[in-house]
Parts: sequence; structure tokens; C-alpha cells
Amino acid sequence: MRKIFTLLIFLNISFVFSQEISSILSLEEYLGYVKKYHPIVKQSQLITTNSEAKLLKARGAFDPKIEVDYNRKKFKETEYYDKLNTTFKIPTWYGIELKANYENNDGAFLNPEFNTPNNGLYSAGFSIPLAKNLLTNKRMATLKKAKSYNKLAQAKQQLVVNDILYEAISVYYNWLKNYNAKLIYEDYLANANIRFNNVKSSFMAGDKPAIDTLEAKINYKNRVLDLEKSKINYIKSKLELSNYLWLENNLPVELETTIKPDINTLNTIDTVLNSSVLNIQNDIIKNHPKIQELNAKRDILITDKRLKKNNLLPTIDLEYNFLTTEYNTTNSLNTANYKSGLSINFPLFLRKERADLKLAKLKLKDTEYTITATEVSLKNKIESLEKEIESYTTQHSILKELVKDNKKFVKSEERKFILGEGSLFLVNYREVKFIESQLKNIDIEYLLLKTKSNLLRTLGNL
Repeated sequence: MRKIFTLLIFLNISFVFSQEISSILSLEEYLGYVKKYHPIVKQSQLITTNSEAKLLKARGAFDPKIEVDYNRKKFKETEYYDKLNTTFKIPTWYGIELKANYENNDGAFLNPEFNTPNNGLYSAGFSIPLAKNLLTNKRMATLKKAKSYNKLAQAKQQLVVNDILYEAISVYYNWLKNYNAKLIYEDYLANANIRFNNVKSSFMAGDKPAIDTLEAKINYKNRVLDLEKSKINYIKSKLELSNYLWLENNLPVELETTIKPDINTLNTIDTVLNSSVLNIQNDIIKNHPKIQELNAKRDILITDKRLKKNNLLPTIDLEYNFLTTEYNTTNSLNTANYKSGLSINFPLFLRKERADLKLAKLKLKDTEYTITATEVSLKNKIESLEKEIESYTTQHSILKELVKDNKKFVKSEERKFILGEGSLFLVNYREVKFIESQLKNIDIEYLLLKTKSNLLRTLGNL
């Protein structure tokens, strides 16, 4: 029986301990929910899905095709014509098209050029552009642009997720800042209450003047007011945080009052965000999602420029087909039986084509200028954020020392006041300075955390 009672106590303690642990929502756990369930993160996945569908569509231009053309006319028991024409085409990358064809035509009024042997006529050959559309053509350009659009979509998706994660992290930092401020005011409200009761007791005993009780009461009321202000800020930041918490099936989550932020976030931020290495190199800038997006746009414009340049060439299309009546014998194919054709088309002034090429070159040049300016802007912004992190780290260290020193000052004034050598005014004054230093420390910690996240956001690594 004693063993069972001991086990029950252990299980009860373990349950309470687990509840305390689960009441803390760490930044890592919070980001896990945002990345997995937030609607905008899910929505960003549609960007790449859409581009993949367009890429598949562009590849469809190179799919083999079967064409069947059948026409028949019969009137007053006379068969005017009965025409069957089937073609199998295989498009290739460089504008060349391979063909296999079968014709079987008959009829009393059939055009003589359509006459075929009784068993039909087979042909195999190709069509090839000798100038325009040989090295580049619309079909080829569409596929190249679709591949570039796919890269652009991946970079854009990364930028969208990067921004939403930065917003979510900033909201968490704000929640943490307001929580720490609330803890400070709760602590000092308790101190003000104890001090007020002690001063009142000393006044009743005749050791303190009545003015001290009034001063202690005013200080207590001010602490109550400060705490109420910090509470409303904390509640607002907590509700704002709930905007980023979702579960499966797009169910929003509202945090319970027992859930608290992790006060040790500053010590774990580098591990959570994987930001311990902050040495910026040129390849980091070149691999930035924004630069990749602009490079994809440039590739699209380069492809477009080549297509416009191709339009300056004359259209010279050559078609050649071997003819045979025996499809199962390759020896029957010879140069004596063939069907060929040559088509030439060339505009005289090419004003439209030259204008299109000029516009394509201007767009390409504009994008190249944008890429250069963006690279310099990113590099300078990254260097600026690195300097900010160094400054905030230094300020945070200084403020930690100021908090310790102000705390000693308050304790010293409290001892002097208890011994009757000091005044309540000095105790309150020292405490106000102590609170100010703590709040400044919280603000600097918030700025340091936010700047580290902003650096990773600028790098595109969130």
C-alpha cells in the first residue's frame, strides 16, 4: 500500500511538472506551427505549383502528334471522292519536325494530284527551317521561359515565406517584451505594497511621520497604474501572436492565459534561427532569393530577345518526304520517289521586328541595372544590420551592469530607510531609476533579437 501511495505522489508531481513545462511556448515550437499550418505559408506553395503546371504545358509543345483527315462525298450513287490522310509528327528541339504519313484516296471526281495506288501511299520525311526558327523558335522559347518562370516562382515563394516568418518572429519578440515588462511591474507592485504596509505600521507605532504613509500610498497607486498599462499591452501582443497560430484544416488557435513566452530566447536565438555564422560573402548575395528572382527575369528577357532577333531572318522552310507503297520494307525508300517543297517569306522593311528587338534589349538592360543596384543595396543593408547587432550587444551588456548597480542602490537605500537614516523619497527615486534601467534592458534585448532576425530576413535565410 505504501508503494502505491508513493507511486501516486510521483505521478501527480510529474503531471504538474509537465504542465509547467508545456505552459512555455518557445520560439522554436512557435515557428514550427507557423511554418506548417499558417495559411499564407500554404498559399505560397501554390506559386511553385502554378509554375510547374505552366512548365508541363510548355513541354506539351514537343509531344508527338497523330493527325487524321478523312473526307468523303457521295451524291446520286456517285462517289465523288473518298480521301484519307493520316500523319504522325515528332517535333524536335531545333525546329526540325519528323513526319510519317499514309494517304489513300479514291473517287470519280478526285483531283489527279491526290491519286494514290490501290493500297495507299506511305511517306516518311522531315521539314526543316533553314533560317528563321532553326536555332530558336517560339516553341523552344516558351519552354525555356517556363523553366525560368519556375526558378522565379521558387525564389518568390522563398521571399513570401521569409517575410511572413519575420513578421511572426517580430510578434513573438513583442509578446516576450511585454511579458517581461509585466513581470517587472508585478514585482514592484508587490514591493510597493509591502513598503506601504511597513510604513503604515511604523506610523501607527509612532516611528514614521504621516507624510511617509501618503508618499508610500501614492507610490503604490502609481505601481498599480503601471501594471494595468503593462497588462493591456501584454494582452494585445498575445492576441496579435494568435494571428500566426493555426492547426490543421485552417483552424485558428487562441492562446490560453497560462501560456507564456520563453524568457531565455536571447540565449537560444542563434541556435533556433541558425544565425551563429554571420560572415557575409559574395556568394551569399548572389544566392539571395531576390537576386535569383531578378536573374530568372533576366533569363526570360534574354530568351525573348533571341526570339525577337530570330524574327529578323527570312522564313525558308524545306520539306522532303520519301514515298513508297510498302511500309514494311525499308529498301523501298529511294530518292527516285519523293515529295518536296520549299517556302520563302521575307518582309521588306522589318520595322515591326526591329522595334520589337529594340524594346527587348531595353527591358533586358533595365533588369541588369536593377540587379546591380539590388546587390549593392543588399550588401550595404547587411553591413548596416551587422553594425546594429554589434551596437545592441554592447548596449545590452552595459545595461545589464546598470541593472545590477541600480539594484544595489535600491537595496542600500531601503536598509538606510529601515534604520531611519534615509528617506522614502530616495527609496522611490532609486527604485524608479532601477525600473527604467530594467525597461531599457528589455527594449535593447527586443531590438537585438529583432535585428538578428532582420539580418536573416535580409539574407533570405529565415
